[in-house]
Amino acid sequence: MSGRLIGILRKERPHAEPEALERAKISRDGGVEGDYRGRVSDNKVTVIAREDWQAACAELGRELPWTTRRANVLTEGIDLPQRLGARLKLGPVVLEVIDETKPCSRMEAAATGLRNALSPDWRGGVSCMVIEAGEIALGDAIDLM
Repeated sequence: MSGRLIGILRKERPHAEPEALERAKISRDGGVEGDYRGRVSDNKVTVIAREDWQAACAELGRELPWTTRRANVLTEGIDLPQRLGARLKLGPVVLEVIDETKPCSRMEAAATGLRNALSPDWRGGVSCMVIEAGEIALGDAIDLM
């Protein structure tokens, strides 16, 4: 099953506006180059599926930009695995799922009900550690390994 990469974000510091990128270097130590979260946690890269985001928005009855979620990577056409240890290949980069990205209170602050809408079926995405580093770009294929 193959999908594609349709969004890349990074944030330089907490509470900063997310910066959309066309391509990004991904390292084992820091995740998305220039993203503060990769330097401060084991969750180096967070990934959300467009289809899951749309399902959450449909449940709310309103459209919100995917950047509201603050994930590093947006995919389409692939069901993200809902199990620890699963691996994703994004272009040359290999990520391993280490946790569900659980929606936090910032989601509720962004839109009433969003936290609950992201909770079922891992709709909030997956948190990953980097197994193989490299550079990703919009349009790259994404495959389950």
